[in-house]
Amino acid sequence: MHEKIEITTDYITLGQFLKLANIFESGGFIKSFLQDQGVIVNGELEKRRGRKLYPNDLVEVEQAGSFEVVKKED
Repeated sequence: MHEKIEITTDYITLGQFLKLANIFESGGFIKSFLQDQGVIVNGELEKRRGRKLYPNDLVEVEQAGSFEVVKKED
């Protein structure tokens, strides 16, 4: 089961998403983590903070779990 993370915009960058999901404490740590390890986005390794995530995208973070991007309904 994926933890659902709601966004209010059409998309969110990977860096913003990881901070919103409270996986990491700071943007600097996110940058370092992505450069060193990366995360899995929709089954593919991703290391770019600026990667755009859209509703229904799945993000897997080692040691933290898997997360689904969902659009918050008005």
